[in-house]
Amino acid sequence: MANYQDIKGFNIQSKSTDPTPYAQALADNPYGGVWASGGSLNTARKDTGGFGAGATNGIVAGGYGGGGAAAGNYVESYNGTSWTETTELNAGRGWSPAGAGTQTAGFVAGGQPLPPASGYTGITEKWDGSSWTESGDLNIARSAMNAAGTQTAGIGFGGSNPGSPAAPTDTEKFNGTAWTEANSMNTARTSNSLASRGSPQSSVICVFNASTEVYNGTNWTETTEVNSPRYTGGGAGESSTSAVIYGGTPAPTIAKTESWNGSAWTEVADLATGREAGGTTGGTSQNALYAGGESPPGYRTETEEWSFSGLPPSTPVVGYSDSVIGDMYYNSTTGQFKAVKGGAGTWSSGGSLNSARRFLWGAGTQTAGLAFGGYDSGNRGYTEKYDGSSWTETGDLSTARRQLAGGGTQTAAFAAGGYTTTSVASTEEFGGSSWTSGGSLNTARHGLAGNGLQTAGLVFAGGSDSTATEEYDGSSWTNGGNMNTGTTNLGAAGSQTAALAFGGGRGGETEEYNGSAWTETSDMSRPASTPSLASFGTQTAAVGAGGAPIVALTEVWNGTSWTETGDLATARTEVAGAGKSTQSAGLVFGGDTPPVTGATEEFALTDFEIKTVTTS
Repeated sequence: MANYQDIKGFNIQSKSTDPTPYAQALADNPYGGVWASGGSLNTARKDTGGFGAGATNGIVAGGYGGGGAAAGNYVESYNGTSWTETTELNAGRGWSPAGAGTQTAGFVAGGQPLPPASGYTGITEKWDGSSWTESGDLNIARSAMNAAGTQTAGIGFGGSNPGSPAAPTDTEKFNGTAWTEANSMNTARTSNSLASRGSPQSSVICVFNASTEVYNGTNWTETTEVNSPRYTGGGAGESSTSAVIYGGTPAPTIAKTESWNGSAWTEVADLATGREAGGTTGGTSQNALYAGGESPPGYRTETEEWSFSGLPPSTPVVGYSDSVIGDMYYNSTTGQFKAVKGGAGTWSSGGSLNSARRFLWGAGTQTAGLAFGGYDSGNRGYTEKYDGSSWTETGDLSTARRQLAGGGTQTAAFAAGGYTTTSVASTEEFGGSSWTSGGSLNTARHGLAGNGLQTAGLVFAGGSDSTATEEYDGSSWTNGGNMNTGTTNLGAAGSQTAALAFGGGRGGETEEYNGSAWTETSDMSRPASTPSLASFGTQTAAVGAGGAPIVALTEVWNGTSWTETGDLATARTEVAGAGKSTQSAGLVFGGDTPPVTGATEEFALTDFEIKTVTTS
């Protein structure tokens, strides 16, 4: 016989201390970061140029090591988990070309053509997410320079060229087309000096040996020395008062990491593997990366990711300290019952799509999003890329379609199924600028949902309330476990082996997928039928927003239950979302209000707070 707890009850944990909100924990211990293993480079090498968003995404280009002289052409892209080889540089180079910018709009400049001792180069190449284009050369050709800023507002400084005595102190600014001379550094710096990647052409921190200089956009100023002198290491940072440096030499190679607060350096957690001349991809003092490099016995492939107290950079702050929004627990120290209350989710306006449409799909992140397919007065193959502020048109789908699904990143996505004049099974793969054919679904359908990566994708439901699930390996689809309840036009979050399905024509029902089977879990609070909502997040931290019948309703999922939060500014249905790797920073775009819209909104989820439970 079932008891009351089995029917209605829930467990209450006993804790001796309250969970600590992320913001408070960061304020209490701003140096609490740790290093964790990331995906290894495909080619061991050192002296690469790099840019991106720390451990979240990035590009490393060129270098010297495994592959011999050919390594100078190699380029690899990081998606937060693994490295993928991508389009090679036009002008191969090693010996520390400088790099800066984002994963879809960066540049590398300078270096030394391979093989070694073959001179110095000033060649600059710009990256658009899929290809390299040569731009204006540096005024002083050099290797071992460093760079910061963006593709259209960059800065390069220091470096080595024995034929040009000015190189070690020289500073140049880049406007996306040409380099111009700027005020020189106070101390000659070479051998890949370390730098934070602050705002464009300012807030830059550079370290060589023990000395530190800060750049304000015009002048360099000497400031506090580091604790462990070094060169040929890595660095990241978001301002002149918040940065981190790591690795380097002299021998033996350095594992030490130091954090900067604007006035002093503090030693923090060491790298697992001390090394020099590794690749860095921008980032912040709580989100950085160090890949490859050199230490005995030779060139390295290891990647290490730096994050505050061990949280992966994509982890939403609401999950900090193992707290779950909606949890109730007993504090055994204070003798009080307490609850974890979620912070508010808020929406802000972003740049509008160039082509308003509905029934489209999205992939990527809030700052590197992708929108594809859809319908306005007809089916569309339109594809647009989002950089965090505006959308740019790129190569169309080969088959214009609506009510499709997909997943992946801005530079490696897939699109599957959908509707033309009938349901289709075709799959297309996006490489950053154009689509190519992939393996077809086993079952043609539209109104399906999907997530995962281009090489590990997942689609499910659709058609006439189908329960079918299919898994993609980058070339072909295989059948997975069927859903418990079939539906169409639903939301999706997570990955191929940890997915979440919710909403749709069946209402607010929610199911979790473990890579082989679906399990029903707590329903959304939505009406009986709210299809065509936007979705993003992970299996344990997701967001559903908008949907029929033209609502602004937004709900957040904590792995156990759904909670309503701040509404969209514009109620809409048949809308798309992006940001499948995180709950706290996603996008919604397009849809029908009516009329059809191109409006984009960006989501932010604030920290949790602790509430004492009282009775009266």
